[in-house]
Amino acid sequence: MKKQPQRSCVACRTCKDKKDLLRVVAGTDGVIKYDPTGKAPGRGAYLCRSEECIKAELKKCQRLSKGLRRALTSEEIEELTREMLEAADV
Repeated sequence: MKKQPQRSCVACRTCKDKKDLLRVVAGTDGVIKYDPTGKAPGRGAYLCRSEECIKAELKKCQRLSKGLRRALTSEEIEELTREMLEAADV
């Protein structure tokens, strides 16, 4: 049996399988977006598929900004919140 890669949620800091988390990526072009494939090039950060983690972290964006090594604008935060809540099926 192949071992699944593990990643930690930037909001709650729990370690889970990579496929069970949502990935946000700061692309090589500097654009921050939700990465449904988990394979987009650039610096990535992960969040749980729970509404609590998504809303809590995107409200503050401290750990997410640190993980991506870039500050997020309010427009990026709104777009990420909408896309990630849809993807999480909350």
